[in-house]
Amino acid sequence: MIKKMKLWGIAAVILSSFSMASMADDLFQDAGSWLQIIGEGSLKVVDPKLEKGRIWLEGQSRFDDDWNHWYQGMARAALGYSLSDRATIWAGYTWLPTQNVGKSYVSQQDVWPAFRYVLPTDMGTFSFRTLFESNFIQGDDVRFRPRQMLRFMHPLAFEPRLSLITWDEFFIRVNSTKFGGQSGFDQNRAFAGLGWTFNKSFRAEAGYLNQYLDDATHTNNTMHHLIMGSLFINF
Repeated sequence: MIKKMKLWGIAAVILSSFSMASMADDLFQDAGSWLQIIGEGSLKVVDPKLEKGRIWLEGQSRFDDDWNHWYQGMARAALGYSLSDRATIWAGYTWLPTQNVGKSYVSQQDVWPAFRYVLPTDMGTFSFRTLFESNFIQGDDVRFRPRQMLRFMHPLAFEPRLSLITWDEFFIRVNSTKFGGQSGFDQNRAFAGLGWTFNKSFRAEAGYLNQYLDDATHTNNTMHHLIMGSLFINF
């Protein structure tokens, strides 16, 4: 009973950020969906000597305007190194083509280091990911944006292949830039859903994602209510 109370307490803390954000006065709300596929594995498939080397490949497609408009894609690639069974460091690149309604097309490119730590517990598995982006939005005016994710996965007792998934990711703008906005809070993403593990190589997740965004001047905010589907491939 105590474990169940702790579990739902964790979920409540992670998801409380968007419930408070929804109380903002000047808030535009919209619905859409994000679809993603992520592949990650050891470089030992290339050479057994590279067993501690890692590769991360990811693609996303994003829709808004109540599912009527494709507004963003994402392609990400990174190389990593396993410091231990739990800790991994990464260096990566992201391409983010964006076509928001009523705005000019933007082709954002990011380079970043990242650190991830995985912590198994009796309740489930916690994952901590810190990623520090250098956003090249237009020209050479670079925005620096750290982002921190906390993720929790809890296999359900009646069916271990089925898991409760919750995570939250918080973004901050370190500096003010012409195209990247004023420094300060940037956005928060909070997710709750279910995952199904087919085998050690394939896992699918689906659920609700709340994305709360601050604009460039911290005056007009947007909340996206999103259905998110993910496929994870491990090799």
